[in-house]
Amino acid sequence: MIKRITIFLFVVMCKISLAQTEAELDSIKKTHTVQFSGFIDAYYSFDFNTPPNHEVSAPFIYNYKRNNEFNINLALLSASYSGDKIRSKIGLMAGTYAQYNYASEQGLLKNIYEANAGIKLRKNLWLDAGIFASHIGNESAFSITNPTLTRSIMAENTPYYQTGAKLTYDAGKKWLFSVLLLNGWQNIQETPDNSNKPVCTQILYRPNKNTEFNYSTFIGNEKPDSAKQWRYFNHLYFTSHFSKKIYLSAAFDYGIQQKFKDKAHYDKWFGSSLILKYKLTRKFSTSLRGEYYNDPSQVIVTTNTLPGTRVFGSSLNFDFSPYLGSLIRLEGKMYNAQDNIFVTKNGFNSQTYILTVDFVISF
Repeated sequence: MIKRITIFLFVVMCKISLAQTEAELDSIKKTHTVQFSGFIDAYYSFDFNTPPNHEVSAPFIYNYKRNNEFNINLALLSASYSGDKIRSKIGLMAGTYAQYNYASEQGLLKNIYEANAGIKLRKNLWLDAGIFASHIGNESAFSITNPTLTRSIMAENTPYYQTGAKLTYDAGKKWLFSVLLLNGWQNIQETPDNSNKPVCTQILYRPNKNTEFNYSTFIGNEKPDSAKQWRYFNHLYFTSHFSKKIYLSAAFDYGIQQKFKDKAHYDKWFGSSLILKYKLTRKFSTSLRGEYYNDPSQVIVTTNTLPGTRVFGSSLNFDFSPYLGSLIRLEGKMYNAQDNIFVTKNGFNSQTYILTVDFVISF
């Protein structure tokens, strides 16, 4: 009798447990989502300086870097998981974006666009860790979301990706605050002989659905511990859709870095850009960009020239979107430097003109 009662209770408990498990799974299905996406960015660039090595002549460019050849800037497959209390993302990539931006990374790390996981600590407060998109700037690796095809000099020379931990507080529709602890400026693996972890912040303010203000910072050492030189960096941007047709973006960078360890003497650099986009019709738009970048001590952009890196730039875009998720873009741009920093087939000069045609599919 006792044996039969034991078996009966065991069967009942299994059914109850199974019912609870099925209910929990149904609940998860309702509140948790998994999404897959893809992105392919094919291009052809031609540099009128006709540099000899199939790379555009500007030393500060990392996107659309190959010259006079058809290539893929970024091909990306991504998956994301979103739940009430946990979330994660992973993206694997190939293309010249990865080739040049991840040149210092090792092995398979070169093909990781992002890989991170997050946990909800309390209402509106998340802790994420792993590899994720940079908190600096409003020009991303996805050209289809940017007002211009190529990125500004500032965007090319601030981090596209970062590795570390990020604490984010989303205070409703208007404010977002983040604090980050990172491995470095733009790296997955830690810099050799560097035990420091940069501390960064981000404040994002949206007064309405069409306007955005952002302030991001970076404080850290990018040298070995024996030659520690602290870097203090600030980035500001403003974006606004003034109407259905007009979009404006303005950005400014300012950074300083110690010249020598434990010395209160600093090198500085700064940059600025202004972008205006105008939607001509439902499928056609045009964008105009002006920018200036000044790095006299070559902290960020190395040209091995004097008086350093001082560049004016401008570009003009024409965009055509035949179908949703697709974009055909044509951009002509010009750079004018204070010194001869652009490679030519016969040496160097102070100017270059680059024409880029691009075809993007996002799904």
